[in-house]
Amino acid sequence: MATVNHALGFYVVNDAMFDASPLPTLVALQQSPEFEATLKQIGRSPLRLDDGSLVIRRKFGPVQVNMVTRAQGHCDGADLTGPTLLAPDHPTPNLRALPLVSPATVAELDLLPDLETLRKNLKGKWRNRLRHAQSHQVRITRQNMPTDSKHWLLQAEQAQQASHKYRHWPALLTSAYAKANTGDAKLFTAHYGTDIVAGLLILRHGATATYHIGHTSTAGRILSAQTLLLWSAIAWAKSKDVMRLDLGVIDTETSPGLARFKLGTGAQARKLGGTWLSHRALAPILGLGRIDRRMMM
Repeated sequence: MATVNHALGFYVVNDAMFDASPLPTLVALQQSPEFEATLKQIGRSPLRLDDGSLVIRRKFGPVQVNMVTRAQGHCDGADLTGPTLLAPDHPTPNLRALPLVSPATVAELDLLPDLETLRKNLKGKWRNRLRHAQSHQVRITRQNMPTDSKHWLLQAEQAQQASHKYRHWPALLTSAYAKANTGDAKLFTAHYGTDIVAGLLILRHGATATYHIGHTSTAGRILSAQTLLLWSAIAWAKSKDVMRLDLGVIDTETSPGLARFKLGTGAQARKLGGTWLSHRALAPILGLGRIDRRMMM
């Protein structure tokens, strides 16, 4: 079992201590080279700053807007032309920008422990649902995600976005990720008899993987198929030396069931850095955001 101490700069494997430098850098999907390749696949031209931050540039009429999402660096937008939306991966107290949206919370599962330990770390109800799916002989298959934007899982996700009024990646962008990063978009499918009852798409990027899309039918919910799918994805990620599984944003108020499902894996909740607006013209009024700034921290 490996233990990481980033603050002290070492990691331990079976009681042996090593310098932490061999550990890969763990970056969010939106900052990864794989996401950069995906944007280029669809004809976008993202920008890499000196600190490594990936910037997406979009035009709204004559105005170019920069977007920097989940960056680890200290980009404050000062070197970028035009308004910049900043969404840091962690709280950033000294950010010279105007706060817009308070921080979201993500669930992250540390995959450094061995699989047996990960199973012991499952919450009791989650483990029971896993046994329930296994006892009903739900069968799991795994394959590279087809690059067809009309794939049933992508269509189901688009329908779900429309009915629940939320926004996620369009199907064409997900397909582009599969095209640009062969083997890193993994589709897990749950079968019961001859029927497909659930699907899960995981995107791998370096030593990190991200829970991207999950869909379950009524029969799949009864069979706890999504639980078995996610456990299968965890085991696969472990086998590929993935160190962290990003389960995405959780909201205990609007989607408490989904939040419990993600945290039931033993994942930890972590606050991001909120959303900020940076522009040179805003410099004189930045002081007005002090109260909101405290809330962002």
